[in-house]
Amino acid sequence: MTDTSSSRLAGPKPAFRASEELAGRLQRVHVDLIDLHIQGKQAHWNVVGRNFRDLHLQLDEIIEAARTFSDDLAERMRALYVTPDGRAAAVAEQSSLPAFPSGEVDTSETVDLIVERLYAVCGTIREVHDAVDEADPTTADLFHSFLEKLEQFAWMVGAENRVAEKTEPRPVHE
Repeated sequence: MTDTSSSRLAGPKPAFRASEELAGRLQRVHVDLIDLHIQGKQAHWNVVGRNFRDLHLQLDEIIEAARTFSDDLAERMRALYVTPDGRAAAVAEQSSLPAFPSGEVDTSETVDLIVERLYAVCGTIREVHDAVDEADPTTADLFHSFLEKLEQFAWMVGAENRVAEKTEPRPVHE
């Protein structure tokens, strides 16, 4: 008779465990999404000017999406045996987003600042996407849904500062 008690205690082996490289790529997106949420709140609280109410409410949508996406990604990371780091110090140190200004910010400037940050997060996702897709297509599928919504937000918010048939979307510097 074979003793199987030690194998029962060890438990089942995970089907997939993220490599350090994959974990690092997921962490990069995770902190950018958290920072987008935080900066969105800063903008939400301090935006003033024309079309204030519409932008104030639109920022709520962006904030909620960023918070949901960061949570979805963190839970995916845990499923892959990666420990996400969403502490304030980690976000401040690792985020690729530029800092949001303090104090009141005019609606027109807020539009440009938020669009820049939306595209910054999209840039991070696109930068890591192919390597993530190769290592874990399921997580890449999450990234697809994030990109779809974040780029839609950027288009919708950015349209606020455009004049039909007279201005182009503001260039994004990556």
